[in-house]
Amino acid sequence: MRDALLIALFAFLGATTAGVLGAGVLLLIRRRSLTAHLAVVAAVAVSAMFAGTLAVARAMFLSAHDLSVVTTVVAMAAVVSLVTALLLGRWVVARSRELALAARSFGDGGDFAAPDVPAAAEFAALSRELEATSVRLAESRYRERALESSRRELVAWISHDLRTPLAGLRAMAEALEDGVAADPDRYLRQIRTEVERLNEMVGDLFELSRIHAGSLSLSPARISVYDLVGDALAGADPLAREHGVRLVGDGVEPVPVEVDGREMSRVLGNLLVNAIRRTPADGTVAVSARRAEEGVVLSVTDGCGGIPEEDLPRVFDTGWRGSDARTPPAGAGLGLAIVRGIVEAHRGRATVRNVVGGCRFEVTLPVAG
Repeated sequence: MRDALLIALFAFLGATTAGVLGAGVLLLIRRRSLTAHLAVVAAVAVSAMFAGTLAVARAMFLSAHDLSVVTTVVAMAAVVSLVTALLLGRWVVARSRELALAARSFGDGGDFAAPDVPAAAEFAALSRELEATSVRLAESRYRERALESSRRELVAWISHDLRTPLAGLRAMAEALEDGVAADPDRYLRQIRTEVERLNEMVGDLFELSRIHAGSLSLSPARISVYDLVGDALAGADPLAREHGVRLVGDGVEPVPVEVDGREMSRVLGNLLVNAIRRTPADGTVAVSARRAEEGVVLSVTDGCGGIPEEDLPRVFDTGWRGSDARTPPAGAGLGLAIVRGIVEAHRGRATVRNVVGGCRFEVTLPVAG
């Protein structure tokens, strides 16, 4: 038992010496290639075995012949280990370089394509993560381009929509100033109408800027959908009468929701105004509210005749007004973008789809606890 302990002690001391030296070498070459690291690890393993064997051999007073045999065996093991480590290192470095070349496509605005050669499990997992990241980056680039395009369209449309009323206001002000207005009261009423339009446009821009900046402050309270829809219908009734459109709100269930009443009234108001302006005279705009598995679904159905399928994904984009909505009464294309921003701030979602004779806008909100 004592001899076994002495052998273990001498072997441990010899192997520890080799391990400490190997750790020092690894520290010195920590910025070098992985091949060098693997070679050092293999050398440390063989050196530790050799040092432990040599220490035990000297302690046991082995003959020179026996020591030579042991040294030869260890040397052969060292050669094989080093060659294997070098081959493994070159293979790992080659796979790493292929993965790095494939990852460079990110910087060029392209998509990541994993190397076709076989790779270790860790490299395969890294390739899958890079592919998933590539998909997310592509989606982000698409959203960024779409947002930039919508912003450019918004600036162009806002400039057009501002130029027209401002020119009219200037002409009417000059007519009143020169005393050539045939009906000054009518001019004053028209000026007030144009100013209110401009005020609404500026208000929409301010609301949208708060939504995009994430500074929209909500004061949620428990409220019945029935009351919410009733107030929105009452507010939109004068505009509906002016356009000869019937408002129907029979299918509304009294379901409670936890929302900011003021902001959600704006959502329903924007949807109703949009629906009334797109529905021809003698048409119908129907509002309904029901409880579903995903939450409370508010819907506004109009008689606009439908939206082209290729335009449906852009309906809630900033500045979108459709090909037939380039006239000033259609607004600046901010109403539906504001709807989506407010609904998403309430952890809900806004969608649109075509139905027979028109389209249906749906707002899904969480049910009050």
